[in-house]
Amino acid sequence: MIDLHTHSTVSDGSEAPERVPELAAAAGCSAVALTDHDSFGGLEAAARRAEALGVRLVPGCEVSCRSPAGSMHVLVYFADPAGSPLADELARLRQDRVARNKALAERLATLGVHVDYGSLVESAGGESGLGRPHFAQALVSSGAASSIEDAFDRWLAAGRPAYVPKARVTPEEVAQLARASGGVAVLAHPLTLSLEPPALDSLVGELAAAGFSGIEAIYGRYTPEEREGLALMAARHGLVATGGSDFHGTFKPGLSVGTGTGDLDVPDSILDELESRTA
Repeated sequence: MIDLHTHSTVSDGSEAPERVPELAAAAGCSAVALTDHDSFGGLEAAARRAEALGVRLVPGCEVSCRSPAGSMHVLVYFADPAGSPLADELARLRQDRVARNKALAERLATLGVHVDYGSLVESAGGESGLGRPHFAQALVSSGAASSIEDAFDRWLAAGRPAYVPKARVTPEEVAQLARASGGVAVLAHPLTLSLEPPALDSLVGELAAAGFSGIEAIYGRYTPEEREGLALMAARHGLVATGGSDFHGTFKPGLSVGTGTGDLDVPDSILDELESRTA
């Protein structure tokens, strides 16, 4: 069993990078990918702990993209985390994230909801790791929302009063950057695009033609039927059907490393299939 989609405090997870392989080992995973948003920052600490535990740490990240279908997330695996074209682009995206976060704090203030930006940065371990889940937690603590989900639904999600967009690259650009950096690109949680099956199938075909290597079919919160349909879609387009929990700790309750909501079981063989696409 493996888990190819997890987050730590380097982006918008509640657990330290080294805690992720600990949770993976406890769940019985042979390998786990750390895929923080726009950052490779937690890989070194996670890799040291994973080696001590006998768990393989797969280097990864998750990149937010703009596309005709709307906001799209792309997972990248095996890319060189230092001095590569992708690493350079991620540094730019993190700078843009800082600007977005400051604008978000200002937007909330104009709406009469005041958050302590300094405290948020401290809780996130630095400005580059600060994300909307940290703002959501602050809104819950201040009484402006009843839960993290409510904070997004009421304030922070796209189209809500405090939403501030951030800079995004295109999926095609991410695939090119991944390939140039020794990695592969995978479409994350495809059903969040809210496309009808024919439109999603067409999009997946376009991504395959653009150099994608897989789609995340075995996703933490998908039903068995949804996972099966996405796996068939991947096969039609010659892609690997990958999978992961999308673990964020307390920022996304109900998802555990390795097992998702309890029924996740991503086979070890998928990692071999995916790695073969880097050649």
